[in-house]
Amino acid sequence: MSGKVAVIMGSKSDADIMKKAADALSDFGIENDTFVISAHRTPEAVAEFSKNAEKNGYEVIIAGAGGAAHLAGVIASFTALPVIGVPVKSAALSGMDSLLAMVQMPGGVPVATVAIDGAKNAGILAAQILAVKYPELREAVKEHKNKLASVGAVKL
Repeated sequence: MSGKVAVIMGSKSDADIMKKAADALSDFGIENDTFVISAHRTPEAVAEFSKNAEKNGYEVIIAGAGGAAHLAGVIASFTALPVIGVPVKSAALSGMDSLLAMVQMPGGVPVATVAIDGAKNAGILAAQILAVKYPELREAVKEHKNKLASVGAVKL
């Protein structure tokens, strides 16, 4: 269809969760690339990627991380692109630490945040954001939503 999304995770251990975002994007025909870049271990790489994301053709960034989960916020501080955070469930606090780190962003640096381990919804949300620009994608999103009607959702 249209659009290009970066799916970024802070650690390779997040790959199984974040694959759900990439799969959702692919289901909508949205080009996507996946990267492992850590806000804490490789902060310069995060800054470099974020500053150049738009120039490299990305229109939305999905960032998943566990624990302190600063990845999405750091990315959002370096780009004007929409950033969707995926809090990844952690052993210590079952993902609540990740969720709170993402949703408690300071004023002026928003990160849209989905549920703990909610990478599939992050992919769908990215499709909805891109659908504002791409009419054929908007129709695909409507079709997806209408399929949900069979389980009790409202038909668009």
